[in-house]
Amino acid sequence: MGSHGQQRRAPRADRWRRAGLFGAAGAALALLVSLCALPPGEEPDNRPPVEVFGTPPAPDGPPGARLGLGLTHTRYSADAGEQAARQRAEDSLTELALPQNQHIMGWGADNPEPAPGRYDFRSLDSRVALMRRTGATPVITLCCAPDWMKGGRAGHTDWDELETAPRPEHYRDFADLAGRIAQRYPDVRHFLVWNEFKGFFDEERRRWDHEGYTELYNLVHDEVKRVREDALVGGPYVVMDSHPADRPEHASALKGEWGSVDQRALDAVTYWNEHRHGADFVVVDGSSYTKDGQLLPDEFAATEKFTAVGRWVRRETGLPLWWAEWYVETADADDRREGWTEQHRTAVQAAALIAMARGGADTALYWNPQSRTGRCAGCLWRGTEEEAGGGALPMLDLLGRFRDAFPPGTLFERPDTGGDPGARVLADDRTALVVNTRDRAITVRVDGSPVKLDPHQVRWLDR
Repeated sequence: MGSHGQQRRAPRADRWRRAGLFGAAGAALALLVSLCALPPGEEPDNRPPVEVFGTPPAPDGPPGARLGLGLTHTRYSADAGEQAARQRAEDSLTELALPQNQHIMGWGADNPEPAPGRYDFRSLDSRVALMRRTGATPVITLCCAPDWMKGGRAGHTDWDELETAPRPEHYRDFADLAGRIAQRYPDVRHFLVWNEFKGFFDEERRRWDHEGYTELYNLVHDEVKRVREDALVGGPYVVMDSHPADRPEHASALKGEWGSVDQRALDAVTYWNEHRHGADFVVVDGSSYTKDGQLLPDEFAATEKFTAVGRWVRRETGLPLWWAEWYVETADADDRREGWTEQHRTAVQAAALIAMARGGADTALYWNPQSRTGRCAGCLWRGTEEEAGGGALPMLDLLGRFRDAFPPGTLFERPDTGGDPGARVLADDRTALVVNTRDRAITVRVDGSPVKLDPHQVRWLDR
């Protein structure tokens, strides 16, 4: 997660100090008058008025909850770096017009409220400006919380505590911040509440504190809806962890060859769904591999987990389904996923997209791990810190083509197929996506015609 640090202001000249004294006296008198006018027991609101950022584009009709494939910006993105590289990345994003998501703190955004009532939206403004320039449907994830809401010191940001949840006595403060952000960016009409239940694990009961999260969610939901009637809000953004199916610990009935979903995650979704004040969509995330890093029975078959989870979540909630993140390749100790070739990785990702589509996904946001420079496994574009960077990579092409070919609501067909069973196929009446799951060349038949596929090749066919 990125931070830019706080800049100190230079001392002002004496004449500005004197002017400040007169200004302070006037402000004190105004405050006294306002205090006298307040009803008994109410505290004054000393926060500055909300300012709308820039010139938001006019909305194009009412917002919908089904956005298709998009991406989430992380620590490094196309709003920083060499101008030529940034322009290349922006050109690709503009051409594809994918939905784009940004967190309010962390993953490229600084602390938005370092001290109560003192705001710093510069880095968040930069990301929203990027979304606007590239014609994206903007999405904001309302996570994470300033330090003073978590027991830390006001005016200080400890990035090691980013994933700590706000204390219950500050849930309302976080909701107020969320409402202010919703007002600052009126063109953002989709909001995710929190991220992966961060900080909401109850160590004593060894389960998620879904009660605490839902209390926070309801306050945020109500405040965002109060200030923005057009806004769509969703949760709970819980991780659908799974374990090998033969392990009894936290096992559930939601299982397959890929493993068994942790019952505690299902309980969190169920509790939130029963106690939420409202929701326009339901949000989950997860990986195809188990909690201990196993891809069962292999990396392609493991993606069937996304189908099973998607169908369960839709049945449980009846809401449009969002995957806020998904992962198909295990990470090393530094959270890097570099074990496969890009062709292998893209093929597994294509299989995952097929599985999510079959599970009823309406929106899915790819976590874009852009590096500053050099090779970046699974990235959407090359790092923009290099002058030659910014060029599109295979995953960006896959997201764009899949989104265009199979938008939400697509009626899928089962084409006649045959030949080597190592192919995955998804098709509607116009297009077929064929993926070779093997590390050798194969030939399959689609609609009676032979299709030759190189190892781990992804092919698009007109029907």
